[in-house]
Amino acid sequence: MSESQRFHLGTIGALSLSVVSSVSIVICNKALISTLNFSFATTLTSWHLLVTFCSLHVALCLNLFEHKPFDARAVMGFGILNGISIGLLNLSLGFNSVGFYQMTKLAIIPCTVLLEIIFFRKIFSRSIQFSLAILLLGVGIATVTDLQLNALGSFLSFLAVITTCVAQIMTNTIQKKFKVSSTQLLYQSCPYQAITLFVIGPFLDGLLTNKNVFAFKYTPQVLFFIVLSCMISVSVNFSTFLVIGKTSAVTYQVLGHLKTCLVLAFGYVLLHDPFSWRNILGILIAVVGMVVYSYCCTLESQQKAAEASAPLTQAKESEADPLLTVENGTGILADGVVPKAPVWKSNKDLHA
Repeated sequence: MSESQRFHLGTIGALSLSVVSSVSIVICNKALISTLNFSFATTLTSWHLLVTFCSLHVALCLNLFEHKPFDARAVMGFGILNGISIGLLNLSLGFNSVGFYQMTKLAIIPCTVLLEIIFFRKIFSRSIQFSLAILLLGVGIATVTDLQLNALGSFLSFLAVITTCVAQIMTNTIQKKFKVSSTQLLYQSCPYQAITLFVIGPFLDGLLTNKNVFAFKYTPQVLFFIVLSCMISVSVNFSTFLVIGKTSAVTYQVLGHLKTCLVLAFGYVLLHDPFSWRNILGILIAVVGMVVYSYCCTLESQQKAAEASAPLTQAKESEADPLLTVENGTGILADGVVPKAPVWKSNKDLHA
């Protein structure tokens, strides 16, 4: 199996793991929040990260991956920023309507694209932009209902979008810059994320719910779902870093909207949640957008791979055939002349 085939299989595996684990944890957390009235989302997330770190530490002790320390300030800043972005998203949901919160999540993709164009000079083709527009239109139709605006909620949503975009771009950038795997980055950043959320979690949850997380009555059923949620979160956190590391922050957001549609469909089929033709139409449009986006990304990656391999192929052909003259890095036949050896032109001749 070639390296590119292994990469594609690894990417498909990461995407599949992310979808399955995310949908599973949404169902588990829905049971906690809706059925058992445990509505302390930020504090629960801090427990998720703590369990994830402990699980990775056990894996490290078993030599399942190699610990690779790198820039401590980058790791600390990245971990704290991730924790703050999660807290801001929860605040955005608490101070806004559900419809406006969904609009906030939709804004993450265009904001990420804009930041990558400005700071990384990344180019997105028209086909990619068109597919993203279809996807966002479909998710908007399926999920956005009422739009109630308020100054504080809008400001919190703006901060949530910016911090989330920067954190997800940093996930990809740090892995490539320091040549670390998703597991290595997650292991080192988890403590900072967990501590940040553990400190601000009870305060935010108390502000949003008017309840005290430490005064909640923890029945065996509540404890069971908390433990189950924490176990699933290990897979969620790992797959998040894995997907962004193998693809990009934009692709991860596209995948996130697909998961939203899957959760809606699952709730309708198995839990008999309220559903309308508008939801169905939106999901179908979003799926079309996701398929078009995947197709365009595949074509562009194949084109880039072909362009990267072309100079190597031409160089090999030049070395193999003595009848070729090398000019500006491209092998061409000499006009009617068969030299005894390859004729190499100097840089001075080439630029004359």
